[in-house]
Amino acid sequence: MKISVDKEQFLFYLRVGAAFLSLWIFGELVSHPETFWPRVLNNLWRCIYIVVLNFILFEYTLPFFRFHWRRILLGLVFIWGHLMLYSFGLYAWRLIGIQLHIYTAMTTFATVDQGVESQMSYSVGSIVFFGLVRHIYGYTKLKQAAQQLRIEKQQAELNYLKSQTNPHFLFNTLNNIYSLARLKSDLAPESILRLSKILRYMLYETGGAYVAIEQELKVIGDYIALERLRYDESLRINFNYDVEDMKQALPPLLLIPLVENAFKHGVSETRTHPFIDIHLSVKNRLLTFYVKNSTDTFPEQRPVRENIGLSNLRRQLELLYTDFSLTVQPGDSVFTASLTIHLGSHV
Repeated sequence: MKISVDKEQFLFYLRVGAAFLSLWIFGELVSHPETFWPRVLNNLWRCIYIVVLNFILFEYTLPFFRFHWRRILLGLVFIWGHLMLYSFGLYAWRLIGIQLHIYTAMTTFATVDQGVESQMSYSVGSIVFFGLVRHIYGYTKLKQAAQQLRIEKQQAELNYLKSQTNPHFLFNTLNNIYSLARLKSDLAPESILRLSKILRYMLYETGGAYVAIEQELKVIGDYIALERLRYDESLRINFNYDVEDMKQALPPLLLIPLVENAFKHGVSETRTHPFIDIHLSVKNRLLTFYVKNSTDTFPEQRPVRENIGLSNLRRQLELLYTDFSLTVQPGDSVFTASLTIHLGSHV
């Protein structure tokens, strides 16, 4: 059976060993300042042995015992072998260091048992220290991996919602142009030109996570101009805004669904005096977007049911911000949608 060594993991044990060595050396400095340097060399010699032994224990022996717990006898043999290495093995390592003139004997032991016992405190301390640091490190990595997985999942869902919303938006716009072309309207070429501007924005400006609010306002204006071509002078559209900083960031095409909804499910179904009122305000990082449109449907005639544009918008807001509110309110011959977002609460 071939055993591979994870170099990155072994470097982690070397770093933990360096921290353990530093703590032990600090203790030696406080307790025995007169023999500090020989004790530094002694601890360095012991730490080399301990790092390798702890690496084997935590990365190979314990996982083997955990994954093959039915092999109790073999596992007990491994554990017993490690106990010998942590006690008699460390004592033998001390003797080797003495023979090589690396380790300075500070104490003479009458028996081997006394020497082994003196080394056990070092071994037990290292096991506790390495085990605790390894557990904290593993927990942190697991938490980071879970966080990264959550972010990637949310990003994938957000991309999916956008992939639904954008074709849905284009499909409705193409239907409008089709109706003009079918009537052989002279406005068809102009509508295609305005659509090309919107397409250019969608293709080249919405690739990032955010755009400037002024860009979003421009595409809303282009969309309103495109939709206006389908209606006569009876349609009243009021679009105004009050934005203290046009460079503030906003997810692209986030506001369009509310405007689109006002045309498709509002004025297009209104027979008399159609209107749309749109107002955007951004002050102190608080965005308020208000869309009110006429409708011939009364609240008691049909309950409010969010279409794909509104439902996707709501889910995008949940993924993008922690502080927002989206409400839709039907009234007598009017329909109102209100959106507020604290732009500083983006995830």
